[in-house]
Amino acid sequence: QHQRIHTGMKPFICTECNKSFTHKSSLTIHQRIHTGIKPFICTECDKSFSHKTSLTEHQRIHTGMKPFICTECNKSFIRKKYLTEHQRTHTGMKPFVCTECNKSFSRKGHLTEHQRIHTGVKPYFCNECNKSFSHKTSLTEHQRIHTGMKPFICTECNKSFSQKVNLTIHQGIHTGVKPFICTKCNKSFSQKVNLTIHQGIHTGVKPFICTECNKSFSQKTGLTIHQRIHTGMKPFICSECNKNFNRKEHLTRHQRIHTGMKPFSCSECNKSFSQKISLTKHQSKAFCKIQKGIKPFICTECNKSFSHKTGLTQHQRIHTGMKPFICSECNISFIQKVNLTKHQRIHAGVKPFRCSECGKTFTKKGHLARHHRVHTGVKPFTCTECGKTFIDKETLTMHQRSH
Repeated sequence: QHQRIHTGMKPFICTECNKSFTHKSSLTIHQRIHTGIKPFICTECDKSFSHKTSLTEHQRIHTGMKPFICTECNKSFIRKKYLTEHQRTHTGMKPFVCTECNKSFSRKGHLTEHQRIHTGVKPYFCNECNKSFSHKTSLTEHQRIHTGMKPFICTECNKSFSQKVNLTIHQGIHTGVKPFICTKCNKSFSQKVNLTIHQGIHTGVKPFICTECNKSFSQKTGLTIHQRIHTGMKPFICSECNKNFNRKEHLTRHQRIHTGMKPFSCSECNKSFSQKISLTKHQSKAFCKIQKGIKPFICTECNKSFSHKTGLTQHQRIHTGMKPFICSECNISFIQKVNLTKHQRIHAGVKPFRCSECGKTFTKKGHLARHHRVHTGVKPFTCTECGKTFIDKETLTMHQRSH
């Protein structure tokens, strides 16, 4: 038998596939591939194996035995193969090289997965929608879209996620950990992608260019959103009133009109707001009150002062006559964007403010507030001449003319 090593003689031939072996025992083991015979059975779980060595390795799952120990870090493994792969993390050895791009890998399986980039092979298919994937893990993650399964749960707030990476990102909210630091300004980020985006501020690189107007963007998503201006595409539709938007965040913000949700709360007075910008403005005003009415932004025309710069900018349009917000339907222009938004509801027929008493709807929140007084009987506007009270200021003004 030993001399066959030198002569290369393999007298034992498989009748199924003509593969030859130097030892009869090797042929016997090989033939189990064709017969499906698995004579070695685990006494713990009844799983069967064609090789005794495979049973021995499997039994270590039950015993917890890990006989192969790394001499560098003392980590132990069930199989010698796993130890060999692990040791490459210490040596830096990457013996598996891609013939297309010369990229090297520490494991053969990683090379096989990588080569699918070049070949375009996607062997893993979703049985729900037939979408194909190059990695099995990608298919597993995708299938959770259909099943709704979210196995990764935050131990702090019980929020669940379909992918582990999303849980890891979320946990940064609780821990405050921001491991990705900008080398230019030391600003830190919880996600690497956010650091990459931020670094564009320093480099000025904007590789994504609009083919319509040549405007450039640092992110592909920015270009995609911008292109909707040219195409008129508004893919995000409100399920309540069918109004559509070109950005998801605009839809989210709009939906709060229907739900009444106000997620942004002031830590000083607990007042809540539907938009973050409203909270920011409120806090600016509140801060100014604390600072004894300091209003650092002063109009050079009339010396009127403001607590925040946006207030001054809007005010200055009174002097310049500038009305930059123009209605695309009737060309009426407005000083403030909020006034244009309110006006456009006339054309759209949208009345998002609903009376909880009688169901009547209004285009403006102020109109709803005035209407409510019909139900409550509140008349906050009092005539200084005769003491008569009124629901709205306009009616008071008309009355005062009689005096």
